[in-house]
Amino acid sequence: DHPLCLRCLHTLPHTGFAPFRDNPIEKLFWGRIPVEAAHSECYFAKEFLLQHLIHQLKYKGNQEIGLYLGKLTGRSLLNSNRFQSPDAIIPLPLYPDKERKRGYNQAAVIAKGISSVLQVPVWNQVVIRSHATETQTRKQRTERWENVTRSFRVTDYDKLAGKHLLLVDDVITTGATLEACGEAILEIPGTQLSIAALAYAPK
Repeated sequence: DHPLCLRCLHTLPHTGFAPFRDNPIEKLFWGRIPVEAAHSECYFAKEFLLQHLIHQLKYKGNQEIGLYLGKLTGRSLLNSNRFQSPDAIIPLPLYPDKERKRGYNQAAVIAKGISSVLQVPVWNQVVIRSHATETQTRKQRTERWENVTRSFRVTDYDKLAGKHLLLVDDVITTGATLEACGEAILEIPGTQLSIAALAYAPK
């Protein structure tokens, strides 16, 4: 019934951030964008199990593992008592050409898993990535920001106005991409933003 055996499940490096205010993910966005609450389920490290699982999700078509890990993340959010008020979940959008090539958006798969636990709808296509960006993998923080700034556009202002939105991604490194997307969302009057990710790769 599970894509991971119990041994592998217990080796996942959970952060335990969700119940705590001013945790490292929230501090990452201090002075950048206002965030109500933020969480990353696991630490990311190269050559460890989680890197393999994310690779399976992003490049091998294994959506089942993304859904399962999304559910794990959702349970942490629910049990924290800090993430129970979002009106909707927004997956960080991919550029359409990249999504067509991959066949799906990995953040949307994770968001679906979170949604099944929180019982909050996933809103796709309310924010889009309006132009392609280069891969962020080998860029420094300033380069990452310059690469993604103004690359997101809201398509339905009325739907998002006044809502508390949970923005979801797979891996947080510097937070530049989430910041750029969050800025576009927070331009809408009355919106509030929380953030959740599957993994955190601190620099």
